[in-house]
Amino acid sequence: MASTTVEFDESGLGTWSDDETFEVTRERIAEYAAATNDPIPAHLKGDVAPPVFAIVPVFEAMMMPVIDVAPMNIFGRVVHGEQDFHFHRPIRPGDKLVSRAKAIGFEGKDNGSTITILIECRSEDGELVNEQYMTAFFRNIDVGRQVGDAAPAHRFDPALAEQPPLASATAHVDADQTYRYSPASGDPVPLHLDEQVAKDAGLPGIIAHGLCTMAMSSWGVLNEVAGSDVARLRRFSVRFSKMVFPNDDLTTQIWRAGSANGVTTYAFRTVRGDDTVLSDGLAEIAD
Repeated sequence: MASTTVEFDESGLGTWSDDETFEVTRERIAEYAAATNDPIPAHLKGDVAPPVFAIVPVFEAMMMPVIDVAPMNIFGRVVHGEQDFHFHRPIRPGDKLVSRAKAIGFEGKDNGSTITILIECRSEDGELVNEQYMTAFFRNIDVGRQVGDAAPAHRFDPALAEQPPLASATAHVDADQTYRYSPASGDPVPLHLDEQVAKDAGLPGIIAHGLCTMAMSSWGVLNEVAGSDVARLRRFSVRFSKMVFPNDDLTTQIWRAGSANGVTTYAFRTVRGDDTVLSDGLAEIAD
């Protein structure tokens, strides 16, 4: 498909969205853990939130800045390109969180264009709980230039794949996974829920939420290299490479990439057979 030339609005960069508030409950944490097949007891009990639960309080805020930059008539081509969480502390029941987001840059690429969104999530007294970088990718859209900032890099070193992974974790995407994940996450996109909508969009059927796949990889990484302790996780990043479907079997492969200042860095990827569905995975774990 040929690229369509489009102008993005540079004036939309750097403007914070309105604040969105969210009160965290034990029940909502437990629902999210169950919806992502998370086996970690503290998550299932709602004692502490799984790492990717961090998307739930910011979901309403994170897409608003995209509208400030990209014209509405191309939103049918947008997909979630990358997600990069930077954690200052875990989310716990009783937290009253305030989130805001802004577009910080956009860039034209060979097969499309990206907009990078920075999201801040704070407690009601202003404590920074996490920062997130979300990259929205517009397929076959050409903006022809780069403006502003990109998200921090988290590229996988191909040399790591020349040696066996340090650890691997498996997960299964259930037939009803998307129907459980949608209410737990607050993501109502019909491509994940309606077979006909998905087929009308050119897909073979409904697809799994990318963030659900990311959540599955996160508990795999926590179990294998962080003693199942989310409080040790400092950063967790992926690029969404291929679609995942109900009934898929996934494996997250983990390599040790380095250590400095009391933090060990792990590179990972999540595969379905020979297909890599999450690439450029990076996890930073406090020792």
